[in-house]
Amino acid sequence: MSTSRSPYDNLPDVRDGLTRAERIILWQLSELEREFNGRNVPTATLYGRVVEHINLSVPEFQRLMQRLVGVR
Repeated sequence: MSTSRSPYDNLPDVRDGLTRAERIILWQLSELEREFNGRNVPTATLYGRVVEHINLSVPEFQRLMQRLVGVR
């Protein structure tokens, strides 16, 4: 698994507007929800899984999470 960042990681995909980091967050959230049998997933657990795939700081992760849930 690669943790290096590409300049293309921040470009939104034309299909749905998600960046690579956002897509990884949603993918890992889906995986964890299955593991937790639909229960709420702790944010720290999600962050730990996400940083296994892409290098994100905590503030950057929080910013992306806020964007995904619609908090401004």
